[in-house]
Amino acid sequence: MPEHLLDIRGVVKKFDANPVLRGIDLSVDAHEVVVLIGASGSGKSTLLRTINLLERVDDGQIFVDGQDVTDPRVKGDAVRANIGVVFQHYNLFPHLSVLSNVTLALRKVHGVAKDTANERGLALLDRIGLAAKANDYPDRLSGGQQQRVAIARAIATNPVLLLLDEITSALDPQLVGEVLDLVTELKEQGSTILMATHEIGFARKVADRVVFLKGGVIVEQGPPAQILENPVEPETQEFLSRVMR
Repeated sequence: MPEHLLDIRGVVKKFDANPVLRGIDLSVDAHEVVVLIGASGSGKSTLLRTINLLERVDDGQIFVDGQDVTDPRVKGDAVRANIGVVFQHYNLFPHLSVLSNVTLALRKVHGVAKDTANERGLALLDRIGLAAKANDYPDRLSGGQQQRVAIARAIATNPVLLLLDEITSALDPQLVGEVLDLVTELKEQGSTILMATHEIGFARKVADRVVFLKGGVIVEQGPPAQILENPVEPETQEFLSRVMR
């Protein structure tokens, strides 16, 4: 068994000559919830995209469940098949029903029979309170409902790791709670989650560890109480003084 489910070692990512990640070292254990905080442009989303191989690193290594996914011989689709990702903009397929969106990866990537996939999909929709919407199309759902469907789609394949990228930033404030409640439920069920969020109060509630990034560097990390209430580094103190007013 690998020491950590996710192990990021010295990861560097540049866009043209602009370094966005400057030597990131970070590990996440199985069943741990790690929350990334930091201003826009700090590298949170880029880091998540490198883990899922949506962006290739310029240097360093990323291990997921013991496999070096940054090895150029590794097929990206095979890596992504075991990682669930939810972005801030739902990214549901508008021409597919809610149920078809949830079951698509099960059927097309994992080869699960349609009836079996639909059974699991309906169970997930029932769990998030949207079973009655199974045959609707995404444009019939509210933003909060669409994001919950996106999360159901991400967990339908039982991924070893769930990446959540600012999943509430596109939602109206009244819809944020229902999405964060679902993430809390996933934590309680033992999911391994790495998420970027501006919801500091939620980070305090759900995180096992909070990681503060600035300028593509991890400035400080630790338990939520320590990072959010008694940070050591001046950069962390300055950031939190602005976002927690």
